[in-house]
Amino acid sequence: MLLFALASSLLLQVSSPAAQSRAGELRTIAIDEAFAAQAHLKVGDTVTVSARPGGTKTPDSEAVIIGAIVRRGADPSEVARGDLRVRMHLDQLQRVSGYGDRVDRFAIATAPSTPVSEIIDRINHVAFGFKAYPSREIAVETSRTFQVVSRFHRAIGVITIVATSVFLLCIMVLKVEERRRDIAALRLMGISRSSVVRSIVIESALVAVLGCVLGIVLGWATSLLVNWHYKALYRTPLEFSIVTPPIVAFAVGLSLILGIGAGLLASLRLVRTPPLQLFGR
Repeated sequence: MLLFALASSLLLQVSSPAAQSRAGELRTIAIDEAFAAQAHLKVGDTVTVSARPGGTKTPDSEAVIIGAIVRRGADPSEVARGDLRVRMHLDQLQRVSGYGDRVDRFAIATAPSTPVSEIIDRINHVAFGFKAYPSREIAVETSRTFQVVSRFHRAIGVITIVATSVFLLCIMVLKVEERRRDIAALRLMGISRSSVVRSIVIESALVAVLGCVLGIVLGWATSLLVNWHYKALYRTPLEFSIVTPPIVAFAVGLSLILGIGAGLLASLRLVRTPPLQLFGR
């Protein structure tokens, strides 16, 4: 079977019941699930494949049966292209496309111990016009758009973290300033500076953990909503948004660092002020 990307010139037309009665004499093809949903086709339907649109019978047209519906792979490079795919027997594809023994590209699977570089050199020297690439290079070339998007998101994330840190520090300073009388009373009662700072830092850490938990729950729910929408839109099993354990660990660690740092800076600024001055005297 050969994977064949349907162009606009490939026509599939549902045949009549009379043609379906001769199903035992027909060969089979497989179509992807997006094509089946768009054309309202199912396994067992009889269709006609042709290199010319319009439903005109030609010598290269052939009636076939849909033998299987194939699930689409999670390939980011194919999400927005909207190609409709059909798997055909090689001789069927040769006859319908009119290519004969020519191919545009083909893939070779190698064993893990095979020297890939030697095979590439041998293929490139078989004949003029051959050019072989390892799959890793092809993946890199087809993923450049996604690399740019990833860098853009990383830049947005860095800017957001910096802005959040400044905002968090300001909030903590204001919150601690509101409790200046309480802190002054604790100081006059004989509570040490380190105990006051420790209590404020612990409180900041607890608030940071609570905020992090709420953020993770919100991110997980948003990820489910994004995947539900775009999977249905592009008819693909590709995960557009994921929440992984490394992301959760990074979020928790960063939240604790920022929360403890903001609480420490705010408390140190306040405990260094004399208690009576905190009371406004």
